[in-house]
Amino acid sequence: MAALGEFGLIAALSGWLPPDPRTLVGIGDDAAVLAAPDGRVVASTDFLLEGRHFRRDWSSAPDVGRKAAARSLIDVAAMGAVPTGLLVALAAPADLPVSWARGLTEGLAAECARAGASVVGGDTARASSVLLATTGLGDLEGRDPVLRSGAFPGDLVAVAGPLGHAAAGLALLSAGIAVSLGGTTPPDPPAWANPLVAAHQRPAPPYDAGPEAADLGATAMIDISDGLLADLGHIAAASGVLIDLSSARLAPGDNLLAAARSVKLDRTDRGSRTDHSDALAWVLTGGEDHALAAAFPPGVALPTRWTVIGEVRAGPGDGYSISVDGQPWTGSAGWDHFRG
Repeated sequence: MAALGEFGLIAALSGWLPPDPRTLVGIGDDAAVLAAPDGRVVASTDFLLEGRHFRRDWSSAPDVGRKAAARSLIDVAAMGAVPTGLLVALAAPADLPVSWARGLTEGLAAECARAGASVVGGDTARASSVLLATTGLGDLEGRDPVLRSGAFPGDLVAVAGPLGHAAAGLALLSAGIAVSLGGTTPPDPPAWANPLVAAHQRPAPPYDAGPEAADLGATAMIDISDGLLADLGHIAAASGVLIDLSSARLAPGDNLLAAARSVKLDRTDRGSRTDHSDALAWVLTGGEDHALAAAFPPGVALPTRWTVIGEVRAGPGDGYSISVDGQPWTGSAGWDHFRG
């Protein structure tokens, strides 16, 4: 990177990225200019920090690019909008290989293509480790934005996308059970582990499910980034309701149970927890799958990719806003950057 220089890097990034007809002015000026047919722009920003959100010995450069793009673009979709553009600020060490930066760019472009968006600009700087700041932009196409504050008692709560897979993949990598890019690689990683690890390295959010939910009349919606319970708790708090989930409808699949069993056997302190309880904890509190959760009025016919997992009730309860099988949830609800 030092040999290429800042402006050489920017020129290279511009050449590596495909053009988009909606970008009226792209990389090379002080700011990009995008067409905004709706007259409103949905915007969301996020960070991806090396050592916190990814490790270069666990994730390839394209993986990191895809993950960085996904984090902001799915927030746009969670408002009921169609993703259109992505701004990317990259800070990196001077000795970072240019090939890594190119792979990162390929991943950003590939995930933007999945979402129907494009990289339209950004910035670069030097840092001791890799930092990516992304800003996703989107178009509501005439829809009202779907907020967190519209859930109403009687609504059904449904999710589109996997739950617990990214958390399971991270646990497998941390335990040395699954394949990584560096360090010790297990000789025969189990086949069921591969999709779980991939969910951590490069989540694949259901972008089109956001506008779909808005068109179906969703009353509230959110991206599952910090954990199902934590994020539904934001809807419950904003809407002044109680959300009750069904553990039977959230039953972990065979892959998650196998992962929980393997990680448990690898631990020295196995405790008394069951494989099912460990796997269910990933589903409820794992986060980073970037599935969508939404509340819908009763009677709405949902497409098959939406799974009903609970309902909205009058509330909130006595000091809580989330329950599972009718019982208040008192444990950790998910990730909090300042509490751990």
